[in-house]
Amino acid sequence: MPTIDLATASLRELNGMLHRLQRDTNETHWRVLNPRGQHAIAVGLDAPVLVEIEGHVGYYCAGMNQDAMVIINGNAGPGVAENMMSGQVHVKGDASQSAGATGQGGLLVIDGNAAARCGISMKGIDIVVKGSVGHLSAFMAQAGNLVVLGDAGEALGDSIYEAHLYVAGSVKSLGADCIEKPLEDHQRAELSRLLAAGGVNGGIDIGGFRRYGSARRLYHFHIDNIGSY
Repeated sequence: MPTIDLATASLRELNGMLHRLQRDTNETHWRVLNPRGQHAIAVGLDAPVLVEIEGHVGYYCAGMNQDAMVIINGNAGPGVAENMMSGQVHVKGDASQSAGATGQGGLLVIDGNAAARCGISMKGIDIVVKGSVGHLSAFMAQAGNLVVLGDAGEALGDSIYEAHLYVAGSVKSLGADCIEKPLEDHQRAELSRLLAAGGVNGGIDIGGFRRYGSARRLYHFHIDNIGSY
């Protein structure tokens, strides 16, 4: 198992080694020590490897991830898993704002809370937050799923397109064109799959979740909706 200590090695060296990995590499498990809140750790990975980061990270950790699994044993700064394409990112602590922003695929799991704009402009990513999310989460969310086991802040799903939002706790307010929708059987199955993928096993009442999505009133301009644009 390659172990890189960022107290002695540079971040550029770490990312360079990870970027040079071939898809058939036998160095499939990496460990990163002393991240000390540095930014852009393990960004742009495109090999099926496991990277475990022992501590807190700064901005954009695991951004643009493809195929890799990145585990953060600490908290994450803004933009964790930003523009993620595939693979999995698991934050064992809390995440700052814009977690999973513009993500196009893969799975982001946050064991703690996520701050404002979680899942902003998401385009296919699945996000499971075991705590609560802040205001404007799933703003302009186009596709994918956001599951929140705790509460959601103001303006959830503002200007949402076709993403699916599932919240077990309270929602402070819904954003423009976001409404509550029935939780039907196929959505229950989808929610069960997402919870299992996020490591939430047993003891969860699927019926306790509420589903939110687009009312589709803002897809085409209409003068009656001018105040919502």
